[in-house]
Amino acid sequence: MSKCWDAVIIGGGVHGCSLAYHLASQGLRPLVLERSYLASGGTGRSAAGVRHQFGTEVNCLLAIENIRAFERIQEELDYPWDIEFQQGGYLLIAYSEGQLGQFQENVALQQRLGIDSVMLSPEETLRLVPELNPEGVLGASYCAKDGHVNPFHLTWAYARAAERLGATIRQYCPVISITGDDRGVRGVVTPDGTIECPNVVVAAGPWGPSLVEPLGLEVPLYSERHQIMVTEPVERFLDPMILCFDDGTYWKQTPHGSVIMGIGDPMELKGLFMSSSWSFLEEAALRISSHMPSTLGLRVVRQWAGLYDITPDSQAIIGPTPVEGLYLDLGWSGHGLQFAPSVGRILAQLISGQEPFIPVDALGLDRFQTGRLIPEPACV
Repeated sequence: MSKCWDAVIIGGGVHGCSLAYHLASQGLRPLVLERSYLASGGTGRSAAGVRHQFGTEVNCLLAIENIRAFERIQEELDYPWDIEFQQGGYLLIAYSEGQLGQFQENVALQQRLGIDSVMLSPEETLRLVPELNPEGVLGASYCAKDGHVNPFHLTWAYARAAERLGATIRQYCPVISITGDDRGVRGVVTPDGTIECPNVVVAAGPWGPSLVEPLGLEVPLYSERHQIMVTEPVERFLDPMILCFDDGTYWKQTPHGSVIMGIGDPMELKGLFMSSSWSFLEEAALRISSHMPSTLGLRVVRQWAGLYDITPDSQAIIGPTPVEGLYLDLGWSGHGLQFAPSVGRILAQLISGQEPFIPVDALGLDRFQTGRLIPEPACV
C-alpha cells in the first residue's frame, strides 16, 4: 500500500483544508479524507461569525491572527470568488449584572492584548443599533473589526490552494479506523483499503472520539444539536452580529441581505441528531423579535441543524497525543470555524517539528488528566 503521504487529515471542514494548505505550503504531502462533501459538517452549518471577543488569553491571541489572516486571505489563496469577509463588528449585549461584569473582564483582557474592543453604555449600544429594544439592556462589548465570512467559500479557497500545492482531497471517503500500536500511529483504514502514513490528524468534530478510542485515548467531549434559521433577503438594517449570552440568542444580517438567527440552548438534543424542529422556529422567533422588533414579519425561508462538539471547559483540544504521530483538532464547542487560519498553521508547524508561532500547550488533551481546565466564558 502507498506510503507517499506525510499526513492524513480526517475531516474536510475548514480546519482540515486549512491544515492541508499549510502542510503543502511547507512542501509536505497531505491527504484529506472527508466522509461526505467539503464543509458538510460543522463548517457549513455554522453561523460563520469571526471575532476577537473571547475571554481567555489563548483564544484572544489566536483570534488576532485569525482576523489578520482573513484580511489578506483572498489574495494569499488566489481564490477567484468572494469569500465575503466583512467587518461589521460584533455586539455582545448584557442583560444581567453578572454578564456585564464578565464582558468588562473580557474587554480588559482583550485591550491588554492589543484588541480594539470597547464597553458601550446602553445609550451607546442603542445608537449603534437603533432597532434594538432598549428594555433590559445594561450595556455591551463591541469590536468593529469582528465580522462575517462565507464558510463554504473559505473552505473551498483553502482546498483549491492546497491542491495546487500538491495536497490530495478525497470526498465521500470515510475513515473506518486508525491503525497503530505502542510505537505510534500507522495509518487509516477506509472502505477502499488501508492507507499507511506516519501522521494522522483527527479533525472530524463529534465523530473524532470514537476514532481514537480504540487507541486508548479518551476524549471528553459530547455532541449537541444547534439549530439556525434564515430569512428572506431584505434591505440592509443591521451591521454587527449580535449575541445575547443571557438567553443564548444570536443574529446577523449576511452580505446577501438575509438574517440568520440561532439559539444556544443547553437543553438541546445530545448525540448525533441533525433534524430540525418546529419548536426551535417558534422559540427563536419569539426571543429574537423581543430583542429586535424589526425582525417581526420577516419570512423564514430555511432552517437547518448542526452539531457542536463540546468539551468540559468549552475549549478546543489541539495538538499531539500520547500516540506518536496522532494529532487532534477537536472540541471547538461552537466557535471553531474562525480559528481555521491560525490552528491550521500551528498544527502544520507541530507536525513538521517546528515551534508553533503561538503556544497552544494549554489546549492539549492532557489538561483533562491534570485538571488544568481553562473555561472559555464567551461562548453561546
